[in-house]
Amino acid sequence: MNAPTAWGERCRQLAEPVVEACSVTSAAAGPAALAHEIRKYLPDWPFREVLCRGGWYRLGGVIDADGVRVSDNLEQWTVAELEARDGELGVLLDDYAGSTLRATHLRGRTHYFAAATPGRASTDFVQLEVEELQETWASPLFRDDASPATLDELIDAPCGGEACAGEHGPRCGTPVEAAHYRFRRLTHVGDLLARMRTQALEPQPIHRFVADWDASSAGPATAFCNHWAIALREHLDRFRQTIVRATPIPALTGEAPRFGAREGTSGLSLHAALLAFDRAVGYPMAWYFGMLAGKAVGHWVPAAVASDAAAGFSYLPERDLAVVRQWLHRPYAF
Repeated sequence: MNAPTAWGERCRQLAEPVVEACSVTSAAAGPAALAHEIRKYLPDWPFREVLCRGGWYRLGGVIDADGVRVSDNLEQWTVAELEARDGELGVLLDDYAGSTLRATHLRGRTHYFAAATPGRASTDFVQLEVEELQETWASPLFRDDASPATLDELIDAPCGGEACAGEHGPRCGTPVEAAHYRFRRLTHVGDLLARMRTQALEPQPIHRFVADWDASSAGPATAFCNHWAIALREHLDRFRQTIVRATPIPALTGEAPRFGAREGTSGLSLHAALLAFDRAVGYPMAWYFGMLAGKAVGHWVPAAVASDAAAGFSYLPERDLAVVRQWLHRPYAF
């Protein structure tokens, strides 16, 4: 996974102008403005937003009640302070008793953009991830009503309610500064999935997912990157090699449509529910891929579809029925 590739080097080159575009675009202007700015730097790469995911945060820095910044990195600051006291957390708490120092959080959303690349494969596209970050006030670090037993409890304490306001400054969640964009990652998805195949003898679920997309009616009907973003997670194995896990995320605005059939449904009623779901999402076999990467469609549906086909009522094209039967033989999901 660590070996460089032509696409890996190309993405590194493309990243530089994207970083510049992020730095000059106000987050208040929205992702469409960012995409427009990126096109100024990379006119041959028509990136468009596919998905936005929010609701997460990271640890931020340390600020006193007057807004004076003590550190940009809360974790590094607390570790250094603890090491200066020979690892004695109690001594650290005593030394800062009555302090008005506050932690901050970086609350964020991840914007996924996609741009097609030459090639006929469904994964021939580049995915750009940009974070929209806003630093906010978090809990006082050394509250009189809290006695953290570990460093983690100290640096990531829950909101202290009334203790987060008054003499300790603004309430938790109050912005410290305006939101801004930060480049996260630029990935050629096809290249990444090819390299991921070297991690294990068996393909990962994402490889089967893409193969099913290509084999089903969805593949020729629409572009994969119109409907899916790929969430990536990395970790180091015991040999210090980078291991990547990839999960498809549906590019839907809001919640997935409701699947209009309960377990036990079959025949015309089930067929109608499949068609309605596919139309609501916008491509054929959406119910199948929604089942694999979501909870809107139950895992009972493929068996019911195959049972209908065996009884002589086959409402799916043969290519789609083959995908369903293969899943029943070797089921998987995310």
